[in-house]
Amino acid sequence: MFVAVMGFGTVGSGVAELLDKNHDSIVKKSMQDSLELKYILDIRDFPDSPYKDKLIKDFNIILNDPEIEIVVETMGGVTFAYDFVKKSLLAGKSVVTSNKELVAQHGYELLTIANEKNVNFLFEASVGGGIPIIRPMAQCLAANEIDSIAGILNGTTNYILTKMITENQSFDEALKKAQELGYAEKDPTADVDGHDSCRKICILAALAFGKHVYPDSVHTEGIRNITLSDVAYAACWGGVIKLIASAKKLDNGQVNVTVGPTFVARHSQLAGVDDVFNAALIRGDATGDVVFYGKGAGKMPTASAVVADVIDAAKHIEKKKFFGWDAAEDNYIADYNTAVTALYVRGTADDKQAVIKALNDSIGAVHVLTRENAPENEIAFVTNPAAEGELKAKINAVSGLSVTSVIRVADY
Repeated sequence: MFVAVMGFGTVGSGVAELLDKNHDSIVKKSMQDSLELKYILDIRDFPDSPYKDKLIKDFNIILNDPEIEIVVETMGGVTFAYDFVKKSLLAGKSVVTSNKELVAQHGYELLTIANEKNVNFLFEASVGGGIPIIRPMAQCLAANEIDSIAGILNGTTNYILTKMITENQSFDEALKKAQELGYAEKDPTADVDGHDSCRKICILAALAFGKHVYPDSVHTEGIRNITLSDVAYAACWGGVIKLIASAKKLDNGQVNVTVGPTFVARHSQLAGVDDVFNAALIRGDATGDVVFYGKGAGKMPTASAVVADVIDAAKHIEKKKFFGWDAAEDNYIADYNTAVTALYVRGTADDKQAVIKALNDSIGAVHVLTRENAPENEIAFVTNPAAEGELKAKINAVSGLSVTSVIRVADY
């Protein structure tokens, strides 16, 4: 059996290394007589690579070679990856990918094609890098009705927030350090604005609740506006700030999916997830809370997940694994403003006592927070849980209060 890898960047090169380094055990686990890497597709030249003899620049070589039964996509992005993956599936080749953007945007369509062609489309590495989560959710937790998912799904933002919490670094300082260490890209938009986390929670929500979730339907906030003042108030409240991607099944059949900075209490299993580590808390009706934890990115951890899918695809080359979800539906994603949550609010008020009284009268008693060296007119508080949109409207209507920051408060 032969395999082709599309994209020879960080993850793709790791896949080639693993297929070579652990060749004999991988072949044995695949239940095949052989499992060999035949092609590596990339537009770049790698004259010093030990795999240079496998490098090609024309995708059609892979597409038209009947010996290639499994295609690994580690190119990233959507444009070329979508075209090449779709054509590979239509040609009757199983595909393994680490591309969360591709799965979040086109997962339903590609899974449908795979089903029709009796091949597999697998994507364990698209969420959590080397952390096993897709397969455990689809198989080990299959007997559960999953109630909710809450995850720290981006190592870059978690590293930045950790530095802000533990070393009192500003957002800009922590981001610069993350870039120096290679944790953040030169353009960190996808990470710090929440888009990467959004794509991952879309995949997990689709898997958990059975319908495709498009990223543009998910209310997404990043961490650019988090300040050390907010970090200090979170500590006063009894917790830390994390970028949380969450999905919750509602009684009316809808799903509430959001990404945003969140106050997490110190006793939560997510509060102690620091630096570049990721974690996802899955709440099932039979298991209760189950947490998946580990490095969410990196060359070899991600390559490990990719190659595990290659092995799985090889084992199921003659049969289709039952794996996937249904098409998206209108009004399936609930308006985030209707979700019940407590809110942390920071702002300014010349007459703080009058504002607190007005808040208590309007939304019920608030928990006032303090921090050292706060400006005299600064005010911060945490509300009781209520519908987010109604809370914000009532808070913004309070005379004399100018709101600067609003952050959700978790209940896990």
